[in-house]
Amino acid sequence: MIALPAMRRTLTTLLVAMLAAAALPAAAQLRIGQPSGFTGSVAAGVKENTEGAKLYLNAVNARGGVNGQKVELISVDDKFDPKLTVEVARELITNQKVLALFLNRGTPHAQALLPLLAEYKVPLVGPSTGAMSLHEPVNPWVFNVRATYQREAAKAVEHLATVGINRIAILETDDSFGADSAAGALKGFAATNLKPVLQEKFPRDKPDFTALAKQVTQSGAQAVLIFGSAGNTANAVKTLRAAGSRAQVVTLSNNASEGFIALLGEHARGVIVTQVFPNERSVTYPLIKEALELARAAGMEGVSPAMMEGYAAAKVMVEGLRRAGPNPTPQGLRNALESIRDFDLGGLKVNYSPTNHTGLDFADLSIVDAEGRFRR
Repeated sequence: MIALPAMRRTLTTLLVAMLAAAALPAAAQLRIGQPSGFTGSVAAGVKENTEGAKLYLNAVNARGGVNGQKVELISVDDKFDPKLTVEVARELITNQKVLALFLNRGTPHAQALLPLLAEYKVPLVGPSTGAMSLHEPVNPWVFNVRATYQREAAKAVEHLATVGINRIAILETDDSFGADSAAGALKGFAATNLKPVLQEKFPRDKPDFTALAKQVTQSGAQAVLIFGSAGNTANAVKTLRAAGSRAQVVTLSNNASEGFIALLGEHARGVIVTQVFPNERSVTYPLIKEALELARAAGMEGVSPAMMEGYAAAKVMVEGLRRAGPNPTPQGLRNALESIRDFDLGGLKVNYSPTNHTGLDFADLSIVDAEGRFRR
């Protein structure tokens, strides 16, 4: 029989061991918050962004996580409403204690978050927007992982000019995203000595494109740049076709998703969509090859451009967490991200510095083919 003092010592030893085991880093979570539009006009692209991010994060967690800790992505629907974006982001920061915000969708939404980032000193990594205001001037708390909308829009205009299309119209959503994208397009017009034959705005909530489609048709536009959400852009294309316009439609990478193609339906073929990552079937890029292998292992047929945006953003986030060490803080993560130089995503290199938080500057064009796939 064990004496009472010895039994007490044994129980104490066991209790200490149990408490120590419970405190092991492997049981901890690196919590990341994603306020984004999982419902509403951008839902299809947001879901694909998130699938891509989870594809990489799940692989990292399966290997033991980062510095022995799992990465937990907490995704919350902001219904694509900038006011709600701020509300849910504040809850993620104050109650969920996230280390960073991540991969939110929308220009007005990201801009609405800027005061919150400064107030709580929390970084925003990989916002799914190419707003110039997130690049210049450099915000110390924002780390972009994609080129700007202005670069995409200018490239689109320059491409159209090189193939002999010089009568180009602009339809832009009446918000900061539309204005930013149109500013880039006007740079493209200036570079090619052209002017738009029409430039009109439409409301971001439930727009009626009937009158605008008539204006585009009457302008004799050979091409029309549409800067809007996936749902609104798809509706604009359908209305244009119903009005008899056969103008070449061009839109930006915010609509580079399979969900957008599905929304276009029979009108998808021939739509040009700018891209900010390499061809999602180009295995010459290690980044694409790696993502495709993980997707197929997970039972998916492949990856979409929107998935690749989420995948790349997750790789940058994980690299920042790795550099931040075993006990990261939001400010420590920010500092770690800013230390990244020539980080190879897989054929594309990410660079940050105190004077540059763009990360990547890749831009390309794609066209939707008869099979409903993006072709370069």
